[in-house]
Amino acid sequence: MIISRGRRYIFVHIPKTGGTAMALALENRAMADDILIGDTPKARRRKGRLKGLRTAGRLWKHSTLADVEGLVTRAELADFMTFTLVRNPWDRAVSYYHWLQDQGFDHPAVQLAQSLSFAAFIAHEHTRTSLRDAPYTAYMRDGAGQEHCRHYLRLEYPADLDPVEGHLGFTIDMPRANTSDRRADWHSYYDATTRGIIAECCADDIARFGYSFDDSA
Repeated sequence: MIISRGRRYIFVHIPKTGGTAMALALENRAMADDILIGDTPKARRRKGRLKGLRTAGRLWKHSTLADVEGLVTRAELADFMTFTLVRNPWDRAVSYYHWLQDQGFDHPAVQLAQSLSFAAFIAHEHTRTSLRDAPYTAYMRDGAGQEHCRHYLRLEYPADLDPVEGHLGFTIDMPRANTSDRRADWHSYYDATTRGIIAECCADDIARFGYSFDDSA
């Protein structure tokens, strides 16, 4: 997450949507008082600025807008350009599975991904519940449940960046980051059952952002 009062924007980093690349691009042009929350190089160097802050939730790279209340006011949430990246849910699930396989921390999702096939991982109730409980819009709501998002940027559509770049006054050059060892064509991971699970669990995201299983890889 990045909070810039100087440029009047808040970037929210939803997991496995290309957010690390966006954070790297934005921190390259960060202002001196920008608040950088995450594990990118400049965010780590500024981590000391977060000590002692009292917020509604956890301050980490995937904080929601509700989490940062106390650091940011609801008036600022309504006024600033708030934006985030989203991604085709079928593609995102493949990326998530492979990323988990490379992790060493203790979490049920890591254990499942490292012990199950992709199909079994997607079918597991823990995975289904995680997907249902965290639609993209959940990251962009304040503590009262009010959604604040000027721009949802679809990772697959570079033109979605245009209004954000217009506000910032510079071009966003997103490097590739946190890539996983996976096949490029995510369609090949799915059968009819797993395709349907993602369609059901991510129905709101699919409908709102116009995604389809037939989208190109």
